[in-house]
Amino acid sequence: MTITFKALGALLAYPTPELVQALPEIRAAIQAEKRLGVRERTALFLLLAELGNRDLLDTQEHYVGLFDRGRSTSLNLFEHVHGDSRDRGPAMLDLRGVYEAAGYAFTANELPDYLPAVLEFLSTQPFAKAEEMLGDCAHILRAIGETLARRESPHAAVFAALLAMVKAEGLAPVKRAAPVVEEAPVDDEWVDEPVIFGPAGAPGGCGAPKPGPSVIQFMPQNAASRPGSQP
Repeated sequence: MTITFKALGALLAYPTPELVQALPEIRAAIQAEKRLGVRERTALFLLLAELGNRDLLDTQEHYVGLFDRGRSTSLNLFEHVHGDSRDRGPAMLDLRGVYEAAGYAFTANELPDYLPAVLEFLSTQPFAKAEEMLGDCAHILRAIGETLARRESPHAAVFAALLAMVKAEGLAPVKRAAPVVEEAPVDDEWVDEPVIFGPAGAPGGCGAPKPGPSVIQFMPQNAASRPGSQP
């Protein structure tokens, strides 16, 4: 069991007051994770700082624009593989079966392939299982993370950390656009004086220029089967 996966999943969930309150615990989990290097932890701490210091409404608005408006950063993993094809339904059922086989019932409103839900589930499993599952979808995690990095989003740190934890290839460096070099101004001594015709050309004339100025929750399957429980 690795609580770090749950902590990283929480950082990808929709921002709530509860998440802000849990940031110290998330920071402690990240700090204690030996599979993360200094670079990964530092980047995650920058994300924690932004989540903790930014106005919550602004954070929520930014989150929606970042993750809910476009497939390239969707947190539903199968959307990157199957899109809207019919293959996505069976894949969802297979993943739900993985949860149930481990003794957990999926109780959130989100889909089973929602990354924060996947990470919360993996936090309850042996690390080898988490390493296998995340290794299988490392190319998806990398693609999302690199898109976020190009958009200069601190959330890219979560994907870099996940890849580091399972020893997968990390995010590619962001290619920065070459800076625009402005042409040097023409030397003043080469600038001709303006030519003024007529009386305005006389010194002091009136024409003279003036100085210008769900997070996600799982429950044991036997508990979920009790009356009143939701599947």
